[in-house]
Amino acid sequence: MLAALQRHPFPVDAFFERSVVLGFALPAERLEAHVPAGLELDTYADRWGFLAVAIVRTRDLRPAGFPRWLGRKFSLVGYRIFVRYRSSSGQAMRGLYILRTETDRRIMKLNGNLFTRYNYHWTDLSWDLQSDEIGIRSERSGLHVRVRMREEDPALPNGSPFESWKEARRFAGPMPYTFAPDPGGEKMVIIKGVRSNWQPRPLEVTRSEVGFFGRKGLSGATLANAFVVVNTPYRWERGRIDRISVGAHAGSNP
Repeated sequence: MLAALQRHPFPVDAFFERSVVLGFALPAERLEAHVPAGLELDTYADRWGFLAVAIVRTRDLRPAGFPRWLGRKFSLVGYRIFVRYRSSSGQAMRGLYILRTETDRRIMKLNGNLFTRYNYHWTDLSWDLQSDEIGIRSERSGLHVRVRMREEDPALPNGSPFESWKEARRFAGPMPYTFAPDPGGEKMVIIKGVRSNWQPRPLEVTRSEVGFFGRKGLSGATLANAFVVVNTPYRWERGRIDRISVGAHAGSNP
């Protein structure tokens, strides 16, 4: 029964007030062990895999069709890997596999774990919003991020594998799809995201401490890019079930 509920059984609407996404690069072999069967690591230059740390301040979260006043206001942090999936019909898809989600609302932890497999946990999250600077902090998670918005695009982070912001945008979450394998590894739940007013703006990052990486054995990740999006309506469509093709990538479940 729970497995059926965790397939994102209905569409959900929300409004993103702020979405700050930091992309981190690791050698592909470091990430492949965290990609479950049926999915393939999405790589750059046949060498790099990428983790996204998405920090979102949102409101009006509710099942699609419900009045806005019933929506929830909360913040969350999502730790995701960029992956590819080939459906049973042969469609090639790019998207994200979620390792863990953290939220500052206990009701969101409950509902998130009831209706998805996004591995929700409660944490403390605070925002410091200035005219040209954003700070996000969580003592419980060991997360300390500070970014600055410039009139012109800043330089890419030191050590980034990308040569331009145009290249970096290819690995800027969220992606069109999120993938969640069913228990047993025979079926994949595919959730499509639909957004409007989506204009990612490059950020200068002055602090990027992510405690989750050390706890997950992913220390040493290199900051590769950072973007912010503001005032964006967003919808997650109802999850679609697809049978994983025989011979698909066989990673190990994290």
